[in-house]
Amino acid sequence: MARLSVAERLTALAQAVAAGHEALPPDLLARAQQVQERAGHRLRLSERHTVVAMAGATGAGKSSLVNALIGEEVAAVDVLRPTTSQALAVVQGPEGSGPLLDWLGVRERVVVTGPPADEGLVLLDLPDHDSVRTEHRLEAERLVALVDLMVWVLDPQKYADAAVHERYLRPLAGHGGVMLVVLNQVDRLSAPDRDAALGDLQRLLDSDGLAGVAVLPVSALTGTGIDALRAALSEAARRRVAARHRIEADVVEVADAIGRRCAPPGGRPGRGATPALAGRGRTRTALTGELVDAFAQAAGVPLVIEAVRGSTVLAARRATGWPPTRWLSRLRADPLATLHLATAGSARRGERSETVEVSRTSLPPAGPAQTARARAAVRAYTDAVTGDAPDPWVLLARGAVDLPEVAEGSRASLADVLDTAVAGAPITVRRPRWWAVVGATQWVLLAIAVGGLAWLGALAALDALALPAPTPPRWGEVPAPTLALLGGMALGLLLAGAARLVARVGAGRRAQRAAASLRAAVAAAAGRSVVDPVDEVLARLELCRSAAVRAATPPTRERR
Repeated sequence: MARLSVAERLTALAQAVAAGHEALPPDLLARAQQVQERAGHRLRLSERHTVVAMAGATGAGKSSLVNALIGEEVAAVDVLRPTTSQALAVVQGPEGSGPLLDWLGVRERVVVTGPPADEGLVLLDLPDHDSVRTEHRLEAERLVALVDLMVWVLDPQKYADAAVHERYLRPLAGHGGVMLVVLNQVDRLSAPDRDAALGDLQRLLDSDGLAGVAVLPVSALTGTGIDALRAALSEAARRRVAARHRIEADVVEVADAIGRRCAPPGGRPGRGATPALAGRGRTRTALTGELVDAFAQAAGVPLVIEAVRGSTVLAARRATGWPPTRWLSRLRADPLATLHLATAGSARRGERSETVEVSRTSLPPAGPAQTARARAAVRAYTDAVTGDAPDPWVLLARGAVDLPEVAEGSRASLADVLDTAVAGAPITVRRPRWWAVVGATQWVLLAIAVGGLAWLGALAALDALALPAPTPPRWGEVPAPTLALLGGMALGLLLAGAARLVARVGAGRRAQRAAASLRAAVAAAAGRSVVDPVDEVLARLELCRSAAVRAATPPTRERR
């Protein structure tokens, strides 16, 4: 894998923070922001200087060690009360360290002339981290978080102090590449005791997560190990990469913490941490289908389907029924009109359709059972698709669902969402061409029946007036007027009955198409209200995880 630059790591960290700012804990977000701010400031300041902090407890000999490294008395050493109250900067090499030290907040400065190999080296003699003065401890901790390279000065009496390891060294487990550990005052130990102390110290560092950190035995009094320590610091100053390595270590540490927050329960970031559907045997399609089914029930889709069926049959009766009784069907209310539903859509070739635009319906509200089922379906879907997500992300996904029945503080109710979806569905009651043909035929048959009745009436009137009446033609034994009257009525009634049967079949097909249209509208509403918000949270989780893993990729150090 190609080595990532500091800028690339910071960019990845920023992406992880932006994606996870709602799910990550505030303290972790604050740490990430501090790392980003520190990195930005440090990268803008002098790259010619390497800032090394000499940190340690009271009496460890930090100031004496600084004097031994420089070769002159630059740091005050108090024999009676060995304590450093504020940081002292000893600058070697080129000018330009002022803005850097201003950013560090170090006011006391000494400029010395050292060998060319040491140019750019800035030694900070820090206050004691175990000082009885709280401000001294806080100042030491503040500077340890800002410097490029850390040198922890321990002494034979306190090197195993639990406070040092638990409070300072163990939290810096990811910073082994920018740390040296010095066991000072080894002149007080015999050779066997020195070896034993070094071995014990190395074991403690290994348990702190700092395996591989160099441990140097030195003595500021006798000069033992001073040359080796000076060489290590000179090499860091010469290579001028400590600042970059420190930033990398800070970014890796906080990015790794973010990655762990994005890993599935019991998982590790970067290894199978991508959230996957944990539908417990059910596919995502099945879960979505269950969600849409529950929403369709709550939306009253079955009632609308029956209304489409009834409206189609009623419209057919009005168009194809027997004219003398057709007016009775107009006394019945149209089921779709009662529900205040649109009859929208485009007619097929040879058909006509009625279109009325509405934005709300008059469907009765969902009952407690339907609402509870919809709420349970939303929770089941959310919990299933976020089954491998950490708990904060699961809660975030639940909160992203914009329905008050399943999430607090939402902007639209489930009833509003579903009613709007049903109102906007293309529900169509078409008027096929055969309705018009049958309707015209009915009027022709009625005219024949009325003509036969008039003919019979005229014959009866002539007979009543004792006037000669023409003999009407016959069909067998049935006179033509009677045949016209009875035949027109019978054929009209038979045609109306047949048309009603055919209309019921067509109404079934219309109801099926309406069901598909309504289900699609409800599915779209479920997608907007539930599926899409949950998917967005999961996408942010994956972006946060992948960006954190990228930022936390262990850096490849150049060969020294």
